[in-house]
Amino acid sequence: MTTIIIEDESIAAERLQWMLNQCETPVRVQKIIDTVQEAVEWLSKESPPDFILLDIHLADGSGFDIFHKITITTPVIFTTAYDQYALEAFKVMSIDYLLKPVSQELLEKALFKLKVLRPAQDSAVDYKQLIQLMKTANPIYKTRFSGKVGQKIFLVPLSDVAFFLADNKIVYLCARDGTRYMIEHTLENLETMIDPAQFFRANRSAIIHAPAIEQVKPYINSRLKLWLKHGTRPMEIIISRERVPEFKRWTDL
Repeated sequence: MTTIIIEDESIAAERLQWMLNQCETPVRVQKIIDTVQEAVEWLSKESPPDFILLDIHLADGSGFDIFHKITITTPVIFTTAYDQYALEAFKVMSIDYLLKPVSQELLEKALFKLKVLRPAQDSAVDYKQLIQLMKTANPIYKTRFSGKVGQKIFLVPLSDVAFFLADNKIVYLCARDGTRYMIEHTLENLETMIDPAQFFRANRSAIIHAPAIEQVKPYINSRLKLWLKHGTRPMEIIISRERVPEFKRWTDL
């Protein structure tokens, strides 16, 4: 497969190119572009690649400006540090929306989706079939995370996780044995990497793991208080009022 990378941060573009080379079927990068204008000119003149890797914030504007200037029928995988554009992305030719830092696992998952959804060259596109495939495709979730304690790095199985906690812009994986590991993911990024049947976003600061829940009790202002297994003393987590109905559905209370 071939692609172009539209990204104004050279380090991010080089990292994406390196990750594409590590894929089971390496992807050839035809061009790295850092502006809307250059992207429009290149796509207007050259044969389209199999897909496009597109950042949203570019040196001279928004990645969405490209769609306003020319017609694009090539599948797009968005790569961005911002989650608020996801809905707008899926109004264009997006097949996936990856939050930075993009992981190898999620990138390969997006490429797998591209292969599944890509029609044969001589076939007409069956959009009903594409939608059904997107609904039924089995997602691939992470089974472990790497985390730091001091200068040491550990591999932590997902089964050991009690909850993820954001504290002063640092995110921790909090294990059931009481250990806290610093990890390089945002909570928003984590939500795309773990099974929503097992993990729940309790509030702005915490994602909890179902097997770690020891007790649930009503709390003031229509909230809920949870106790989670975390070392010798359970950790208290508050479910925000607006999240309570969804939490009850999640736990089937």
